[in-house]
Amino acid sequence: SAARQHEAAGPTPGRRRLRATKTLVGGALLVALVSGGIGGVVGAYLERNGGVGTVELPQAAPEDAKRAPDSVAGIAARALPSVVTLHVSGSEAAGTGTGFVLDDRGHILTNNHVVEPAGSDGEITVTFNSGDTAQATVVGRDSGYDLAVVKVKGVSGLTPMPLGNSDNVRVGDPVVAIGAPFDLAGTVTSGIISAKERPITAGGEEGDGSDVSYVDALQTDAPINPGNSGGPLLDAQGRAIGINSAIRSADTGSAESDGGQAGSIGLGFAIPINQGKRVAEELINTGKATHPVIGITLDMGYAGDGARVGAKSGDGGPAVTKGGPGAKAGIEPGDVITAVDGQRVHSGEELIVKTRAHRPGDRLELTLERDGKETKVSLVLGSAGGD
Repeated sequence: SAARQHEAAGPTPGRRRLRATKTLVGGALLVALVSGGIGGVVGAYLERNGGVGTVELPQAAPEDAKRAPDSVAGIAARALPSVVTLHVSGSEAAGTGTGFVLDDRGHILTNNHVVEPAGSDGEITVTFNSGDTAQATVVGRDSGYDLAVVKVKGVSGLTPMPLGNSDNVRVGDPVVAIGAPFDLAGTVTSGIISAKERPITAGGEEGDGSDVSYVDALQTDAPINPGNSGGPLLDAQGRAIGINSAIRSADTGSAESDGGQAGSIGLGFAIPINQGKRVAEELINTGKATHPVIGITLDMGYAGDGARVGAKSGDGGPAVTKGGPGAKAGIEPGDVITAVDGQRVHSGEELIVKTRAHRPGDRLELTLERDGKETKVSLVLGSAGGD
């Protein structure tokens, strides 16, 4: 479920022998014949009598299997018991993804697009690193965040994954990804954080936009392929700092949840764990996640720079919700929002991504353009139920 995959021998230069003088060639031939004769006799004797000794090739002695805790091997050894593979099947689709254990009660975090094929009556099988399997049920899922929580019952001895803090992550930090690319469970890859706060959208297969997820993503060059979706992106202390969810695919030129077969080109995207933690807690506690909202409808067809407030909402009502955060801040239809907290936004999708990266109740500072003039407004994000 975050991405997609994918001699004719000739004379060897320098291997041709040069001729020597006749005398030297004759001498070499004589030596070869004599040696061959002696070798034949000795060889026959050794074969009949078992030899005077067997061949034993030099090899390194056994070593301590432990590795430094902050090495890739050390991180993997600690994290693998917390990582699971999910096999999902429904009436019309099936797939493989990854997840990781959140607590000892059996909650497992993964991507929504991993569990989505199960529908309401499908089957989700969780396979642990030990090889043990268990059936899982969906606790809650949200397509806008592309996150889901499933739960296994009757399983003891679970190892919860330690959660890091994605606000602490810096570009260039080493990271390790664990997952089941192409159903190869327990695959470990490594790389660095190659960018932060990368606004991406993924999904859109439904056509009506209901399955589009908006992520202010961590970008990594750790190879991620179909089946890695839902798995952890780990820091040097072995703590999850992200949920691997999508890749930039060479054949499509867009970020995609792993629904096809294109492979990694070193552009992987992970949902920051701070967002993942909040959404997971809401899904576990209430079955649904809340979305922070400004209370405006955007003109998604606007081709200019920034995000333009539409003329009306999708159902024909006002584009600025009456009494909502945007209305209270003085936002009007036709306003173009150009920055959030001083960071430029270049499209409606980017504004949604930046908004979703916050919590309901957070304060945002928006920069607006109206009639050629720039102004700034402050608002407190409202809350809407997830889908």
